[in-house]
Amino acid sequence: MNKEKKLVCVVDDDQSVRRALGRLFRSAGYAAETFASAEDYLSREIFEGSICLVLDVRMPGLNGLGLQEALETRGACEQIVFITGHGDVPTATRAMKSGAVDFLTKPFDDGALIEAVKRALARGEEQLRKRRGRREARGLIEKLTPREFDVFRFVILGLLNKQIAAELHTAEKTIKVHRGRVMQKLRVTSVPDLVRISQRAGVAPAGDPAED
Repeated sequence: MNKEKKLVCVVDDDQSVRRALGRLFRSAGYAAETFASAEDYLSREIFEGSICLVLDVRMPGLNGLGLQEALETRGACEQIVFITGHGDVPTATRAMKSGAVDFLTKPFDDGALIEAVKRALARGEEQLRKRRGRREARGLIEKLTPREFDVFRFVILGLLNKQIAAELHTAEKTIKVHRGRVMQKLRVTSVPDLVRISQRAGVAPAGDPAED
């Protein structure tokens, strides 16, 4: 599928709600699918684009919060807008803390729901862009040899060649060669570019406490 495509999925055990919301989203210009249970949704082929789940809280079997947890466990990019006829503060708080975009109580305004879905899809697109950027950055970094990777982490720490040479107990001219190869393999021309790649890939500078 086209990775830029957007999809809204309604998960609700009430057929009338599924039918009404499916019509609403299609009339707003979105591709929409409906599911009678969380289990039905989980059996769906993973969608590669930006996806928003309009999800009922209370359903037979796996409920809405359970589906949210299941999706988080498998590292999914779905953004969730909860809808419920039995809203309460603890449930709403739990849902929002777990990353839901909104929590709407039935009956809700169609316009408010469409706006929530719009925000959810925009957030999903941003997450997909970040994931693609992370994969691309890590793919480049994987081309580095172990020694080049060490040099890379010292460079983004801000050390000069002679300082890196002292840290790695080698000659400054050797570090200069490694540094040039790092720049070439990562397709950059400056230290700020290296820092940006490290941030996208989630690589910490040498000596970062998180790495200890």
